[in-house]
Amino acid sequence: MRHRFLIAAVALLSAATASFAARQQPPSRRTAAPTTAQDTEIQQNATSMLEEGRRIFRYDTFGDEAFWGDALKLHRAIAGEKHGGVGPGVSPKMALSVGLKVDVDSVPAPIVEGLKAGKVDLNDPANTLALLKANAVVGITGRFEGDSLSALGVQCAFCHSTVDDSFVPGIGHRLDGHPNRDLNVGAIISLAPDLSPFVNLLGVDEGTVKKVLASWGPGKFDAELNLDGKAFRPDGKPAATLIPPAYGLAGVNLHTWTGGWGTVSYWNAYVANLEMQGQGVFWDPRLADAAKYPVAAKAGFANKRSKSDMITGKLAALHFYQLAIPAPRARAGSFDRSRATRGQAVFEGKAQCATCHVPPLFTEPGWNVHKPAEIGIDDFQSERSPDRTYRTAPLRGLMSHAKGGFYHDGRFADLRAVVDHYDQFLKLGLSEDEKHDLIEYLKSL
Repeated sequence: MRHRFLIAAVALLSAATASFAARQQPPSRRTAAPTTAQDTEIQQNATSMLEEGRRIFRYDTFGDEAFWGDALKLHRAIAGEKHGGVGPGVSPKMALSVGLKVDVDSVPAPIVEGLKAGKVDLNDPANTLALLKANAVVGITGRFEGDSLSALGVQCAFCHSTVDDSFVPGIGHRLDGHPNRDLNVGAIISLAPDLSPFVNLLGVDEGTVKKVLASWGPGKFDAELNLDGKAFRPDGKPAATLIPPAYGLAGVNLHTWTGGWGTVSYWNAYVANLEMQGQGVFWDPRLADAAKYPVAAKAGFANKRSKSDMITGKLAALHFYQLAIPAPRARAGSFDRSRATRGQAVFEGKAQCATCHVPPLFTEPGWNVHKPAEIGIDDFQSERSPDRTYRTAPLRGLMSHAKGGFYHDGRFADLRAVVDHYDQFLKLGLSEDEKHDLIEYLKSL
């Protein structure tokens, strides 16, 4: 009897100890509790939001065909005169040259085989139409009446997706969230037969519109031109900024290069309504300030209300999907591991990088912005934003968007230029070895 009592006592003590230990563990390490009805509901909702958000990000035009098709008539320039449009048309070779990408998973099998065999004429606009009809051109949707291209719209993926070039350069599997730094938005818009929407909005002639569009170049876009009309900086350089990545945004407050615009959800609403020119509702009374935003104030962008709202109901799922896109990991062999290990100590210590780029977000939790004087650069772009600041850009996946340079306008060609800038501005006194180590750590993020 005594033996049984001791066994029971030990068992009870062991259970109590295990229970106590479990309570001391962080919630993330505890054994999952039995699934409840709410757990199931949350999981189902997350799955549904993720799938719907992906569809919206990749394929939804928000009704912007009314702008890109009806107003600009861009579809007619793509089709060409031979196929019911105007001009020579846009061949696959030309489309790829302006940075458009092709989703190989959507290309019809006969075309894939023809491309492999070199039997597809990449100079024939008819093959561009075939790709559009298959919904294989990333970020662009063509609307067809029979075989005729009747309208055209763009999606979020137009600027914020690319491909892995696994088939040939420009054709491969989708990479959502990656900024398309090959995309020449200005050159694409300039193809449109009717630029009067921009002429009327900006109050300039068509020649000036084309000059501005030509100034952007690959990988850049001016998201405030439609607000303040400032196409060039005081030094004569373009006012356009690099297309930012749309990955690694979970936990990050601000999405854009400059401060005060709002969170990712704000920017989705802004772009869908005022850049893509979709059909929806948008409210921001700050844009009624005629002194700061004369173009927006005149156009009534502070309070846009389309007859049909094709945007608002999609913002939640779109936001959910974007926050789920992780920053890409550094490729094996793309950085020196031993130097990166030493560089982390420089990052968190002498270089003071972690003061603002707080790990593991690598931006500040909270209101992640700074005045130009705090980071040692001019205030042209920050002055265009509501609170006249620059955002502390998150650093995860840094080398995946290195094309075009660093900072909002690509002013620093490489990481060495960035490190040298802060070394001089903050008087850090970094040695050559410390700089090299720091750069390797940044490459590893």
